[in-house]
Amino acid sequence: MLIVAGLGNPGHKYAKTRHNVGYEVIDELAKVCGIRMKDRRFRGLTGSGYLEGQKVLLLKPETFMNLSGDSIAEAVQYYKADPAQDLIVISDDINLPLGALRLRRKGSAGGHNGLKHIISRLESDAFLRVRVGVGDRVSAEEDLVSHVLGHFNRDEKRQMAEATARAAEAVRCIAAEGIDRAMNKYNSSIKENI
Repeated sequence: MLIVAGLGNPGHKYAKTRHNVGYEVIDELAKVCGIRMKDRRFRGLTGSGYLEGQKVLLLKPETFMNLSGDSIAEAVQYYKADPAQDLIVISDDINLPLGALRLRRKGSAGGHNGLKHIISRLESDAFLRVRVGVGDRVSAEEDLVSHVLGHFNRDEKRQMAEATARAAEAVRCIAAEGIDRAMNKYNSSIKENI
């Protein structure tokens, strides 16, 4: 079972914010794959189906960002999944330019509290990631929390719609061709990603 988890915060208040890009990618994957996100399991909203011929669980943890690991660890344990091969986590990244993608097999949390909690709960940093750039803070005075919980402006929304579709394609590529091929294809230069 392939588990694809998109990070975000539940509730209307957080919908379409920078921090909820993971949720947006899951919604795009669900649409493309014809998977209905209708079940509540593993402390999250889930949908099951097939992705590139593999059985998949799409998961939107509803534990709030900083406790994402609780939801994901439950799903991993239930399916006896190997996170290094069977788990793909999609998150926002303020260290990447708006719309840029970075795929990795493992690594640090990079200051992202959701990833930090997942690493803590899985006791490993070895899981596949798709990081989506949401742009740097506008100024040093802008609070990080305000930035990631803020909404995109009109131009940014257009760029992020394209990035969301590309991130969903990257997940499909991982499922079909493996992480190495997907990294070669989607970790291109920043200029090509935006």
